[in-house]
Amino acid sequence: MFTRDYNENPFIVIWELTRACQLKCLHCRAEAQYHRNPLELTFEEGKKLIDDIYEMDNPMLVFTGGDPLERPDVFDIAEYAVKKGVRVSMTPSATPNVTKEAMQKAKNVGLARWAFSVDGHSAEVHDHFRGTNGSFDLTMNAISYLHELKMPLQINTVISRYNYEYLDEMAEMVEKLGVVLWSVFFLVPTGRGKESDMISPAEHEKVLRWLYKLSKRVPYDIKTTAAQHYRRVVIQSKMREHKGMSDKEQIFYEDALNQGKTGQIDGLGRAPKGVNDGNGFVFISHTGDVYPSGLLPIKAGNVRQTPLATIYRESEVFQNLRNPDKYKGKCGVCEFRHVCGGSRSRAYNVTGDYMESEPYCVYIPRAMRQKKKAKA
Repeated sequence: MFTRDYNENPFIVIWELTRACQLKCLHCRAEAQYHRNPLELTFEEGKKLIDDIYEMDNPMLVFTGGDPLERPDVFDIAEYAVKKGVRVSMTPSATPNVTKEAMQKAKNVGLARWAFSVDGHSAEVHDHFRGTNGSFDLTMNAISYLHELKMPLQINTVISRYNYEYLDEMAEMVEKLGVVLWSVFFLVPTGRGKESDMISPAEHEKVLRWLYKLSKRVPYDIKTTAAQHYRRVVIQSKMREHKGMSDKEQIFYEDALNQGKTGQIDGLGRAPKGVNDGNGFVFISHTGDVYPSGLLPIKAGNVRQTPLATIYRESEVFQNLRNPDKYKGKCGVCEFRHVCGGSRSRAYNVTGDYMESEPYCVYIPRAMRQKKKAKA
């Protein structure tokens, strides 16, 4: 059975090739700019970075931005990575850069997947969120090109108060678009994203339960980002489905929690175990700065001075994030802390402390319930 030790190597690496982008999205983590930064990692530095990433047990690599297509050498970088044997995906912005020719280049180079952001079932909702009129139509045109080229499609959606009421319509649209994966992001108040744009903790729980029910009937896979408690919801849902079979339920429950520690494939997501900021996940900025994620802006080093593996394995911030037993509040005593752990980036951006409890989770851990019951 496949295992991966997150103390040594990440499951996924995100490289922000540039912060240049033509859109003005309300939630933009990068607060993207119209022009490229002259201090971006060069092509040669990028090749060295890819070599280092490959040596870390060859994790998945995602090119993001800004808009990666704002870099004229993006396909040269991708080709180098693919020839090296790295699995590469890209998340470009839906701008005039997304041409059929660009997609053909991506296919020729061997990109594993192309991901587009769709944040509303209609132009009105999506374009408002993306801050640019015409973005929805550009995205739909680009998706049609992708289908013509028979490239796998991933849709990324950020859940916010702007589209919360239209999730059923979104799910129907995603199915019609023929995606292989719907990646559902939950807003973190960083960059341009504001806490006032977020749905409530109770609404988070409602959406996570809805996603699990949806996952049982749709032909595409569903994964969440910045909603680690989805894994807890899936485990609880499966336990309820095993109701009346107490022995099997207990075995399933214990297996699920233990797999969160061992890193074995658990069927709850695409990663071997719960990926969290700095724990199976690492983000490299356009200038080489290394962060636990793009949503947790605590710099741990720079690849121009220190190898990525050294930063990931030895940084105090990364080491803290990989030890759920050190989490504070209810996350630190929660029986799901090794499969969930809460969003460390949301904890940081809401409370100022990346080790604090996930502030948008309604679950009360078993230990806290038992303690309260003993006092009663």
